[in-house]
Amino acid sequence: MSTVTSAPGSAATHTVRVPYAELLRFTTDVFTANHLPPERAELAAEALCYGDAAGMDSHGLVNLTRLYLPLLAEGRADPLAEPAVVADRGAAVLVDAGNALGLWQAGAAMELAAERAARFGIGLVSVRRATHFGCAGHHAARVTGRGMIGLLASNCGRQRIARPPGGAVALLGTNPWSVAAPAGELPPYVLDMSTTAVPTGRVRAAARAARPIPEGWLADEDGRPVTDPAAFDRGEAHLLWLGSGSGAEFKGFGLGLMVEVLAAMLPGAGLGPEPAALDGDGGPTGRDDDIGLFALAIAPATLRDPGQVAEDARRLFSTVLDCPPAGGQVGPVVYPGWHEARRTAEAHRDGVPLAAPLLVELAAVAEQFGVRPIAVEVAE
Repeated sequence: MSTVTSAPGSAATHTVRVPYAELLRFTTDVFTANHLPPERAELAAEALCYGDAAGMDSHGLVNLTRLYLPLLAEGRADPLAEPAVVADRGAAVLVDAGNALGLWQAGAAMELAAERAARFGIGLVSVRRATHFGCAGHHAARVTGRGMIGLLASNCGRQRIARPPGGAVALLGTNPWSVAAPAGELPPYVLDMSTTAVPTGRVRAAARAARPIPEGWLADEDGRPVTDPAAFDRGEAHLLWLGSGSGAEFKGFGLGLMVEVLAAMLPGAGLGPEPAALDGDGGPTGRDDDIGLFALAIAPATLRDPGQVAEDARRLFSTVLDCPPAGGQVGPVVYPGWHEARRTAEAHRDGVPLAAPLLVELAAVAEQFGVRPIAVEVAE
């Protein structure tokens, strides 16, 4: 094993496979050095490493220095926060997260929802004063091992990134949500999506790689497609909604508002669409403080025979996998979560692929916080 301290090869193409256990150890150490209790630190590290392992690197370790360490350093995320139950109605719970680190706290909300679902058949945990939680699907899928269906949604607090269709100012964030369900012996179904065309992390990942983006992600002030991802942070383009370019952008916007209602209006978290937003100039405004979460767990076994539910799930998802591919289709027909499960299994077996420049950045983090740097053993 060796420790990466410089970036060999091309920054655009060179990746290094890091043993999953080593990556998890490093990330846990960094969070512990930033005062998270050990158990929280490990759960937060699992959530962050999942992004890289599952192939969603825009939500992986690249955000350690860009998002989570600054949140902790600025005091906008409290590593020792103790989320408080504000209201408890059995199957429904209202929680004030106290600015706890969302990478840990979102999972805790889903676990509480699952505990209530085990008792009542359904468990709703509504959360205010939360912070960014990484990949929604990672947290929602936690309950599938209990035979439950999970749903997790989040607004972006008072951060406004996207304009309503036909609007001149930004009102909503990317407002992600995820639904996860067990699929028997098959990988769980995990739908994990932003309600905008893409999350901003994917736009910025393309900008870092100097890679053009497809039409339909960004547009300029005149509504023309923008394929230069760096134009977003230059203030020359704004983010579009899911369905933009096909005349269906109102569906994406409507889903974004749905998330705002469920995740923010319900618990009393920071709202994107509030009067202060109307003073915007068309670009992003506000900060992602006081994020709201909607965590829901459903236990089908409280309504039907568990064995029959499992058989129906097996039939449902195996039929999707057995669908014959159309002409020109590369690879099998799959469902959401299938690719992520395959990539995660490969990453756990062969190592998590990280860009060499990112490893150099993480080496600097190790030095800054006095933790053992990442040791790597396989390069590609």
